[in-house]
Amino acid sequence: MSIKSKPIRTVLRWQVYVTGALALVAGIWAGKHGAISAVLGGLTNIFAGLVYGLIVSRVGVTSAGNVLRTVLRAEASKIILIVLQLWLVLTLYKSINAVVFFTSFIITVLVNSMAMLVRED
Repeated sequence: MSIKSKPIRTVLRWQVYVTGALALVAGIWAGKHGAISAVLGGLTNIFAGLVYGLIVSRVGVTSAGNVLRTVLRAEASKIILIVLQLWLVLTLYKSINAVVFFTSFIITVLVNSMAMLVRED
């Protein structure tokens, strides 16, 4: 199964790049746990965006109602996955650098909003 939407694929790629850059900076600034925290913050949105893209891509456009149901289902899945991942990271990773984690998380959320700038060719 693949993601058919070019904007979603592009934004996921941008999020991977941003997460890598943030991990590098955080690793220099805050050490190993800072780098891991940055990666976990970015991956939270990357995985959620991946699930969103897969759900949206699997159903054909047959009616406006079908499109709306699919987008709402995909968005709900994305939100549930983000909340679950945030909870898991914050409870299981005891050496989390919260500032780095949430900074990475917020920056990748902002990158996600740039999908509307990518043209579907």
